[in-house]
Amino acid sequence: MKLIINGNERTFEAPLTLRRLIEQLGMKADRVAVELNREIAQRDKWTGLELKDGDQVEIVHFVGGG
Repeated sequence: MKLIINGNERTFEAPLTLRRLIEQLGMKADRVAVELNREIAQRDKWTGLELKDGDQVEIVHFVGGG
């Protein structure tokens, strides 16, 4: 299945949930915000949110500093 992640097309094996995608990308779920097809994806729904071919995912990674 092809997904558009932050403007770049990538291929993944289906089925794939949003939570699993974040894990495969090596990101920590508590440090990112995700938009799926132009709508904010609520973190508590990620486990049941199955991605489909052509979905557009925008991921913002929080970075701390001082």
